[in-house]
Amino acid sequence: MNNPYLIAVVDDDEHIRNLVEAYLQKENYHTIGLGSAEEAWTLWQTSPPDMWVLDVMLPGMDGYEFCKRIRNEAEVPIIMISARDNEVDKILGLELGSDDYLVKPFSPRELVARIKRQLQRWYKMSNQAGKLHSQATSTRLEIDQLLLLPEERRVFWCGEEVDLTSKEFTMLKVFADAPNRAFTRDELLSYVWGDDYFGSDRAVDHLIKRMRKKLEHLPIEAVWGHGYRMRTDGGEHTNETSTSD
Repeated sequence: MNNPYLIAVVDDDEHIRNLVEAYLQKENYHTIGLGSAEEAWTLWQTSPPDMWVLDVMLPGMDGYEFCKRIRNEAEVPIIMISARDNEVDKILGLELGSDDYLVKPFSPRELVARIKRQLQRWYKMSNQAGKLHSQATSTRLEIDQLLLLPEERRVFWCGEEVDLTSKEFTMLKVFADAPNRAFTRDELLSYVWGDDYFGSDRAVDHLIKRMRKKLEHLPIEAVWGHGYRMRTDGGEHTNETSTSD
């Protein structure tokens, strides 16, 4: 039976690229091989894949920059592969939004197993989001200059609509549902990434940094030694059910 997922393998080493594709195709995944991040970016804009296997050291734009660009737009699964086994490099990859990091040389079978796990996790999270969306009531969340329309997955900041990725939206809603409450990083990881996430909790810091760039002066502040909270200036927090005309 054909597998519905399309996986893009981005590596300038043709041998590694072909080897990874061969193992994935044995599992009936659809694949496309690319030798540079620039080619991958063109693919993303025209026919985005369901997952990326991304080498860090690429000619031109490197894997870190490409991962950062993708994460500014979507939460599609990304597994980074690299000859760099320094802990700092791994943490940087996870902070920029990769879901996993595998050091070369690696077992192709292990990579395929990790790919399966990430796609299963992604499928599960997407299904849960779909169920929540279908069960959602017509509510709105308003805090100061922030307006969330959860049933429409829309966000307005200071009267202007802002495009957020699914993780950014989920994180913002967690804070909006409990203004002034301090959340630990572990709590935020569980709410946004799921209980089975095993990456660095610095992913929380990076996601909030991205949110602050899109929502200038968003009142999310660090709570030293604990995590984060969204402060309000005394404006009323509402969770109102709207009525249709």
